[in-house]
Amino acid sequence: MILDEARRLLPDAVALRRSLHACPETGLDLPQTQRQVLEALDGLGLDVRTGRRLSSVTATLDGPRDGPVVLLRADMDALPVAEATGLEFASRNPGVMHACGHDAHTAMLVAAARLLAARRDGLAGRVVFMFQPGEEGHHGARHMIDEGLLAGHGREVGAAFALHVTPGLPSGGLWLRPGPQMAASDKLHIVVRGRGGHASSPHTACDPVPVACEVVLALQTAVTRTVSVSDPAVVTVSSLSAGSMPGVIPETVALAGTLRTLSDETRAHVHEVVTRVAQGVAAAHGATAEVSIVAGYPVTRNDPAFTDFVLHTAADVLGAEHVHVQSAPAMTAEDFSYVLDAVPGALAFLGACPPGLEPGRAPALHSDRADIDEDALVAGIACYAAVALRRLGADIGAGTS
Repeated sequence: MILDEARRLLPDAVALRRSLHACPETGLDLPQTQRQVLEALDGLGLDVRTGRRLSSVTATLDGPRDGPVVLLRADMDALPVAEATGLEFASRNPGVMHACGHDAHTAMLVAAARLLAARRDGLAGRVVFMFQPGEEGHHGARHMIDEGLLAGHGREVGAAFALHVTPGLPSGGLWLRPGPQMAASDKLHIVVRGRGGHASSPHTACDPVPVACEVVLALQTAVTRTVSVSDPAVVTVSSLSAGSMPGVIPETVALAGTLRTLSDETRAHVHEVVTRVAQGVAAAHGATAEVSIVAGYPVTRNDPAFTDFVLHTAADVLGAEHVHVQSAPAMTAEDFSYVLDAVPGALAFLGACPPGLEPGRAPALHSDRADIDEDALVAGIACYAAVALRRLGADIGAGTS
């Protein structure tokens, strides 16, 4: 059974995950991480290639018969976070940490490659293994697509699948939904410009600080009053910077934050509303507001038919009680969205709550204390492999034991 095969691969997957965790790298250039992935894939009989402008790894596995091409993806980069887990294999790179589980994603996909390579004779088609850097805001998936990823080394990819571990969900379960799975994410920057002066005489100046505070509050009201609850948006101002001395009214206030939306229509609407409200509030006080919105990742949309395929396949492998239709999208963002914009596929959340903790209380991803239950890697390895096997017409040896 495929779950038993995945369980036998767990020790090596855990060892790779811990090795990656101890040596995290950020951005598009991950030389140590790339080297470890290449070493782990060596000897499997895959066609392995590396990126030209980034430290990506793409490997293909061909079965003996023609058929469709399915892509499996893992991201490899870490975050600029100082680790505080106290783990024996904690980061040795100061200020850098695998706080989003990408070490686990990479280890699971390597293990799935080993499982599938051992079953290559049953495959009718091709598996593309996508190991990407730069997911954390650097658009790594888009760069890999630009370098020909979806051509599948000469054949077009027809479907794609990715997993994302989540400490806030019960370990070993799978969650996904058709349609929007994760949000679009854009960066917001606003500079409120007034007229500086002495803090003792605010009437002689145009104080941008209270204006900026009104802008923050007005943006929240604008969202709740102009955006439907059935197609929600989140506008969060997470940074406010102004002034240098208690006795000085500053000339400007800088605001920064994020915009999260689940449809192209609401995304465009929120961009317009944020600009109009910020500029209008500022103008009412005789100040100005310069608004800049930098487009980030698109909405991550799961193809309904492929989502149904994953739900049934995962239920056969893990048991129906461990597979769930996610009730609502997450407002986090993913650059796997670029892949899903190009080919049908799905991203699923893999529960990985650490032992001894309650899912709702476990440190969240991006926390300096984030950790996972490594036993959950078994379910991830099995699901990666099962999706590819069934897509390419092979027996998955369904069932648990």
